[in-house]
Amino acid sequence: MKVACIGAGPGGLFFATLLKRSRPGAEVVVFERNRPDDTFGFGVVFSDATLDAIDAADPVLSEALEKHGRHWDDIEIRVHGTRESVGGMGMAAVVRKTLLSLLQERARAEGVQMRFQHEVRDPAELDEFDLVVVCDGANSRFRTLFADDFGPTADMASAKFIWFGTTYMFDGLTFVHQDGPHGVFAAHAYPISDSLSTFIVETDPDSWAAAGLDAFDPSTPPGPSDEKTKSYLEDLFREQIDGHPLVGNNSRWANFATHRARSWRRGTWVLLGDAAHTAHFSVGSGTKMAMEDAVALAEALGEASRSVPEALEIYEERRRPKVERIQNSARPSLSWWEHFGRYVRSFDDPTRFAFHFLTRSIPRGKLAVRDVSYVDRVDGWWRRRHEAEPLETPFRAGPFRFPSRRVTAGDDGLTGADGTRIPMVPFDGRPSHAGVWIDAPGTEEGLPFALDQVRETAQAGTPLIGVRGGTALTRVLVAEEARLVHGLPAAVIGAYDDDTATTLVLSGRADLVGGNK
Repeated sequence: MKVACIGAGPGGLFFATLLKRSRPGAEVVVFERNRPDDTFGFGVVFSDATLDAIDAADPVLSEALEKHGRHWDDIEIRVHGTRESVGGMGMAAVVRKTLLSLLQERARAEGVQMRFQHEVRDPAELDEFDLVVVCDGANSRFRTLFADDFGPTADMASAKFIWFGTTYMFDGLTFVHQDGPHGVFAAHAYPISDSLSTFIVETDPDSWAAAGLDAFDPSTPPGPSDEKTKSYLEDLFREQIDGHPLVGNNSRWANFATHRARSWRRGTWVLLGDAAHTAHFSVGSGTKMAMEDAVALAEALGEASRSVPEALEIYEERRRPKVERIQNSARPSLSWWEHFGRYVRSFDDPTRFAFHFLTRSIPRGKLAVRDVSYVDRVDGWWRRRHEAEPLETPFRAGPFRFPSRRVTAGDDGLTGADGTRIPMVPFDGRPSHAGVWIDAPGTEEGLPFALDQVRETAQAGTPLIGVRGGTALTRVLVAEEARLVHGLPAAVIGAYDDDTATTLVLSGRADLVGGNK
């Protein structure tokens, strides 16, 4: 069997090693256009809880993290001059170049052929191979070349991000939110060695442009505009990194794209890793997903009774649902970062801001399992202000009163636990003394229309909106538009258990939470 891997990233190298180990007689060749020690970015980060499948196939990653990486248990959130620390997170990171070097050694020891500085330009060069694994990254050339077969799509985020390192040593994963003279910027930072931390900066397009960073030209080699960005961010985050410099490595502004493909297969060609799928870097899953793809693909090919096309079909059937779950769980996190400037300015209390951030994808109950003392602090913050538990706190909006935050929704109104009722009417653009229903869209593309309805409702002096329909994420985004932009109380209607309902109220995403009659 002859196998070609296009791309020598972690996924491609790991797959090549696993396949060669299971089939010593196979000829496995990795083609990489760059040199062996070329790498872009700085570090890769992993959660302790997500390495089981990779370790079972080969402990190379855990060994790299143990011998060369940095481990931590706490996440720190810096905002408004304060620091909130949350434990129980269990994560580790390592320099990307170190991981690649170890994976190259592993592959070489198994007999994998590696052809660096060799760019495959014509697919015909690979006609002699029984299998071609396309693992050439998020900007995959061959995914685009065979777009009719793979059916690629990309959802582009509006936020801008840029990847640096810094010689300032963070203790662990740290999120720094900095409200500067031109807008809000944030950094995702974590240590990757004894002398370097990864430092990813994100901002919204308006802040980016106001800071004069939009002169950047991604199509040209690094130049004056790149140095302007580096200098600007060093000055903006000076206190947060104690005056340490930022370190560039092809550091360019970009917009994150969530890549998907209708099919991962084309005959005996198959996509792996970022070439097939991406999930926002705030969930730290790109390298992990690629290495898990490698395990799944090697296992499918190891079932000898199947032909290559049959094995590829099994690989995609087994792996795609797991990848899609990760992508779906990453979507609320990506959305949070699309709007983080709003949250920085709206939540002046660091405790509530941190809770809002942490619960963008996990509810209060799961957070309590990781760090019950932190959740106790958040609960205490609420009780000091309301003298009641979140769902038992009375609600008031204009003439309306409820004894608690749990309600039942009907087409014509909201009903509280004591039978108190608030009449509700559908949005029609006219002033209403009753509450107004806003229907959340089924996709985020439909949000502008719903947000316009929220604005008109607020301008009309309506005392309350109820958000129903749509998805869990779109309902929250509509409710937050009402609460944080227009100061309008919001009820969110859905199938919420008490833990999720508590999370929505405690985090400031909703005032009332209800289900349908």
